Amino acid sequence: MTELTLEPPQATSDEAGVPLLDEDYVILSTIHSAKGREWTAVTLLNAVDGCIPSDMATGSSAQIEEERRLLYVAMTRARDELDVVVPQRFYVEHQSAVGERHVYAIRSRFLNAATVAHFDQVSWPQATAGSNSPPRCAAETVDLAAQVRAMWR
Repeated sequence: MTELTLEPPQATSDEAGVPLLDEDYVILSTIHSAKGREWTAVTLLNAVDGCIPSDMATGSSAQIEEERRLLYVAMTRARDELDVVVPQRFYVEHQSAVGERHVYAIRSRFLNAATVAHFDQVSWPQATAGSNSPPRCAAETVDLAAQVRAMWR
């Protein structure tokens, strides 16, 4: 996905051709540019406070209401399937060396318990049967430098 987003193969020095309507494709869009459009499936990323509503748009109640309307626009673009992604934490680059290099996120204030009750909730990694907490990933030390060197031999 990253490679296609950063360097789409058909968008490098050639004219656009006839659309291939029988092929699957992904459209990346902002909420603002999605107004008036509709898709079969929509995935809304980062539905956390700080992103929705943006931390730059919480200075007044009018700004917060505008952010609420934007979330409404985003969620109503889906005809059949809506996935709302709420990450637990974000990786940050510019944190001190003693920090854990991530910050925790909370679900958007617009997605209250009554609203979330209408969604199927899926967590990753999947919780095991009889467990109240998700399984912990085993910490594994990887010598990345050695792996990269091995690629160039």
